[in-house]
Amino acid sequence: MIAQLRICVPEKLSGVVVECCSGELGVAEVARHPGASVLPPGDVIHVLLARESVEGLVEKLHALNVQEVGSIAVTMPDLVLSDRADQAMAAAPGEGADAVIWDEVSQQTGEDSRLTWSFLAFLVLATQLAAIGIVTDSTIAIVGAMAVGPEFGPLAALAVALVRRQGPLGRGAALALGVGFPVAMLAAALGAWLSLPLGLFPADALDHGSAVDFIYHPGPYSLIVAVLAGTAGMLSVISQRSSALIGVFISVTTVPAAGFVAVALVLGEYGKAAGSALQLFLNLVGIVVSAVAVLVFYRLITKRLPRDAALRLRRKALRSQR
Repeated sequence: MIAQLRICVPEKLSGVVVECCSGELGVAEVARHPGASVLPPGDVIHVLLARESVEGLVEKLHALNVQEVGSIAVTMPDLVLSDRADQAMAAAPGEGADAVIWDEVSQQTGEDSRLTWSFLAFLVLATQLAAIGIVTDSTIAIVGAMAVGPEFGPLAALAVALVRRQGPLGRGAALALGVGFPVAMLAAALGAWLSLPLGLFPADALDHGSAVDFIYHPGPYSLIVAVLAGTAGMLSVISQRSSALIGVFISVTTVPAAGFVAVALVLGEYGKAAGSALQLFLNLVGIVVSAVAVLVFYRLITKRLPRDAALRLRRKALRSQR
């Protein structure tokens, strides 16, 4: 798998950056365009390299403070025809599918974790769909609610924030979850309360819902499923396999549990509401814990730039700017 970096730097730093990129294992091409950047003024450097080499090179560019004086853009071309690119991928250690670009993971999860109107709308719709599936004893509707729910984004972002110690990212994810679920549950409770006098479902609707009993019966497998789902979800984020997230969405009962709590409280089934709330808690905790474990594992096996090498690059950059 080939990646492309577009680096914008001041002219004084350009030579050091070109030298840094040219010496990185897994780099196939380095192109320098003097004066190509107008705002800010400077050079533009394009680098073609193996995806598994991106994180190491980005770390070195961070050590040169490129992100402060210029910019770094990483893209994944759909098609690259080059023998040099093939040789670079063969020379780079590891596999591109297993490579982690930490800045990319942080940005991706951050975009999916913000408290936006679309996030609230999807969560409210998913919880309402789950509530309807609960009172009608419809497994199909509940599975549909699992697929629509957008809650994995903030959960993944919370895990990334814990591992990388990114306070703003973690606070944004916690806000999305802390506001989103109560709003969605309140909307589902309101819908159930309005449906009762209209006769849309009987007051004993929860007593004969054998298809939804698993939602308010938490057990060891509730946590096990959440852990497995969180692991699969974070692996799909790291490897950019978004199709795998669909399987994650339909395997955990976060949204159905939230919908069940709302309906059970309206119907006065407080014991079942408590069981469903525990189910929700176990799923949320299990997903975050397993996602953190995946990130920690990848962080341990990912080669990091030695501190002394980073200091040498920083000193060289300072000398070139004088």
